[in-house]
Amino acid sequence: MASKRRGKLAYKILFWFLLISLAPMGFVGVQLVSISQQSLRKETLAMQESLAVGFADTVHKYVTTFRNVLTETAGLEDFVSMGAVRQRQHLNRILQIHQAVLELAVLNDRGVEVLRVGNYLSPNPEMRDFSREDLFQTAVGPKGQYIGRLERFQGLYPTVTVSTPILDARAQPARVVGALTARVSLNPLSTMLAMEFPATGKSRACVVAQDGFLIAHSDPKEIYRPDARLPEDVLKVVTTQSNERGGGEISLADGRRLLAAFSETRELGWIVYVQQPVEAANQSAEEMKSQITTVLIGVVLLTVLLSLAVAGHITRPIRMLKEAADRLGKGQFEDLPEVVTTNDEIGDLAQTFLGMSESLKEKTGELIHAKQELEKFTKFLEKRVDARTRELKAAQDELIKKERLAAIGQMASVVGHEIRNPLAVINNSIYFIKTKLGAAGEPDPKIAKHIKIIESEIQQANGIINEILTYSRQRELKPERVQLNAWLEELLSVYPLPPHIRLDKVFAAADASVDIDTIEMQQAVRNLIGNAVEVMPPPEGGKLTVRTYAPEPGWVAVDVVDAGLGIPQEVLDKIFAPFFTTKARGTGLGLAVVRKVVDRHKGRVDVESRVGVGTTFKLFLPTAA
Repeated sequence: MASKRRGKLAYKILFWFLLISLAPMGFVGVQLVSISQQSLRKETLAMQESLAVGFADTVHKYVTTFRNVLTETAGLEDFVSMGAVRQRQHLNRILQIHQAVLELAVLNDRGVEVLRVGNYLSPNPEMRDFSREDLFQTAVGPKGQYIGRLERFQGLYPTVTVSTPILDARAQPARVVGALTARVSLNPLSTMLAMEFPATGKSRACVVAQDGFLIAHSDPKEIYRPDARLPEDVLKVVTTQSNERGGGEISLADGRRLLAAFSETRELGWIVYVQQPVEAANQSAEEMKSQITTVLIGVVLLTVLLSLAVAGHITRPIRMLKEAADRLGKGQFEDLPEVVTTNDEIGDLAQTFLGMSESLKEKTGELIHAKQELEKFTKFLEKRVDARTRELKAAQDELIKKERLAAIGQMASVVGHEIRNPLAVINNSIYFIKTKLGAAGEPDPKIAKHIKIIESEIQQANGIINEILTYSRQRELKPERVQLNAWLEELLSVYPLPPHIRLDKVFAAADASVDIDTIEMQQAVRNLIGNAVEVMPPPEGGKLTVRTYAPEPGWVAVDVVDAGLGIPQEVLDKIFAPFFTTKARGTGLGLAVVRKVVDRHKGRVDVESRVGVGTTFKLFLPTAA
């Protein structure tokens, strides 16, 4: 038990030094940070609420100033008796003095405009009828004044409409004879907010209506948008408060936490909202926490150094013994550290360890030798298994291919025998019918049309039979040495290209010699040209390019390029599989025949395609030796 206690002595010393030094300081630091966070949060909320209340009063004064201007103007004793010219001059002076007023209008006792002036109006604006709208009904009613109708001028700038009744003072008692309305820009409110809450700071403020209409904002990017509104989660919190002013912490849907304050504007019902992130309010507390953490780290480092110095001398023999045990565990029997054999329990342990290391060294040598022999045998066995596996796979693939070709050949034989004979009988019958119809005079156009359809279908069926027979036929190659460019020139000269196809031949300067079976290779190239013609239908058609070049020494390439719609990537890997087709009619053997022919010539075929651009088939053939 004494040896076990000594073995953990260094850790015990380190643990108790850290506990004694860090526990009291950590507790005090946490309490200080908590108290400072609460105090700063209360102070920040109080300051934000004060700002909200102050700006709410500013907003009220701003709007009521224009209401008072309208009231004074409409209350002039001679305003009713003024002519339209004098009224226009008087309203124009208001526009010049108050730049925020965008538009002024005089309504008669029926709510119809009789005069309208503004900085952004045409010379003769159309008069409007406001008889059924609140701005007229409220102004001429018992309340006598109207502030509302929030809109966006030119779809961007927020405005508010203010109206006041026009009284005829000459009548006893005075009676309402109309209304004076003004459309006032609210942009100055955003300017004042931007000065009070600059973009460089963390705080943001806005003025919002009960329906979410954003009236002013400290960030111009937020206010000058056609659909500018306060976020729904913030608007829901602000508009559902029962108090006229207040504040607190709110959590948004995106995970952010804010300290927010609000104040309702007198008479208008608008809400001034001020916010800043909780992190900004806690910045001072975070700085205090950082300082306390720095002190704690310093104390930890000092404590660790002291504890290590105290425990170093006591635990040194045990560390040496542990290091030697680690090296033995890794199989390092040479250059072991010197083990101190003191006259105590640690010395006894060292003597036992030395004896164990010698015995372990001997046994390990025997195991290493046995392992090396086993590894040699394992590698030899893996090579034999891999070789046999490759041979079996190659034999299996060849067997599957032969069985598949045999099945296709048997099917082709049945098709050629069982279908071609009825097709020949049908063809002879059609010929007989055409002969009889020709002898009887001019045949019926409908009958002639259906005869052509039958002949076309017979030709289509014969083409399918030919494709199957071509793919399944196993004939010995009969290579001939030809000049590739000259051979292609001859093939293209007799190929029946339709008039909507433009042929472009781009042959290499050096006419390479190749050893090919001209019959099979002609079938492969004609299949590629036929596919290219099909993907460029009339009337648009397109350009067919046949190109030859030398990609590398000992090889020559033939490219067949079309300008069709291209092949989708998910189909591209399947196009050479037998019987795979995306056409409404076809056997799916055309490209399979191409690959078979090229493989029999020791070459390869590649395809590149871009949807909407076209497809390029590349035939690579070895040049003649």
